[in-house]
Amino acid sequence: MASVSVDRVWKYYGSTAAVKELALEVADGEFVAVLGPSGCGKSSTLRMLAGLEHISAGEIRFGSKRVNDLPPRDRDIAMVFENYALYPHKTVFDNMANPLKLRGVERSVIEDRVKKAAAILEIGHLLERRPGELSGGQKQRTAIGRAIVREPALFLFDEPIAHLDAKLRAHMRGELKLMQRKLGTTMIYVTHDQMEALSMADRIAVMNDGVLQQVGTPQQIYNHPVNAWVAGFVGEPPINFLDGHLAEVGGRLHFTHGSFQLPLMPEQEEIVRSGYRGDKVRMGVRPDQVTITTEPRSGAFQGRILVTEPIGGDMLVDVSLGGDKVLVKTSPDFEGAMDQPCYLTLDRGRWHLFGNDDGVALF
Repeated sequence: MASVSVDRVWKYYGSTAAVKELALEVADGEFVAVLGPSGCGKSSTLRMLAGLEHISAGEIRFGSKRVNDLPPRDRDIAMVFENYALYPHKTVFDNMANPLKLRGVERSVIEDRVKKAAAILEIGHLLERRPGELSGGQKQRTAIGRAIVREPALFLFDEPIAHLDAKLRAHMRGELKLMQRKLGTTMIYVTHDQMEALSMADRIAVMNDGVLQQVGTPQQIYNHPVNAWVAGFVGEPPINFLDGHLAEVGGRLHFTHGSFQLPLMPEQEEIVRSGYRGDKVRMGVRPDQVTITTEPRSGAFQGRILVTEPIGGDMLVDVSLGGDKVLVKTSPDFEGAMDQPCYLTLDRGRWHLFGNDDGVALF
């Protein structure tokens, strides 16, 4: 196993910077997800770690070893791609054993490692089958097993389950997390799917436009985004944004929207007064942090129901609030109907406020 240190790494393709001064530390045995949209630089980062792309500037270390100039075969890594890359004419056993055979490992050692990996992945009964006889999930387990048998210091995953159907993806998320806990090997997992990152990783590195936006635990990323972009990218259903301004009312700072005013709590007000000089701001509040009723209540502000969307154990309600639309997540027995007045209250300790110009989180 090995820790990973990425120190001020840049990657240029011609004059275009795909990765910009990336700094990231991954502890020995940690599972880190690199999360971001297409074109954000996450796959380029993984390929630089693997040695498949040259580094334009900066340094990468595995443990105490500088690996900038090491070829992939000397980095003690195993990489799993979205494409299975299995040999169609070989059995599952032979596909998994292939990297060890190429190294000249003894047959007894190969059999032992393949059987152990197959047991972890629950594909021991498939070892004599060929890829054409396997389901998509079984093929992906075979590809992962081929990486496991190498017993590398570092696993690199490049969106390995992105093409699977939703049910199988959910199952494989749990399987991969369990596998990582059993092996205790350092893993870096690239994905554009926030559910994969939030459910599997010890920490998440969020990237956008080649720049690392935030690194933290799933709870930190979700509950304390550093800027409006991270808040908007992470979370399903997505966060609501409402533009407004700060106004002092009766000696207290209020977030003022066209349809309501919300007083800041004392600790929120202290943060804003000490670090923000503007008055235009942006509120962020997640759908599950809004309470909706059809009866007026103290401190609530009025909206109008646009549409209700039952989604099994929850109900999503689109609400018109002045010129804005707010999405609310509530219980499935909510009885509001389309075009009916409704009343919203916020969890006052859990909403976010962002600067209007740079989008940096104030709280």
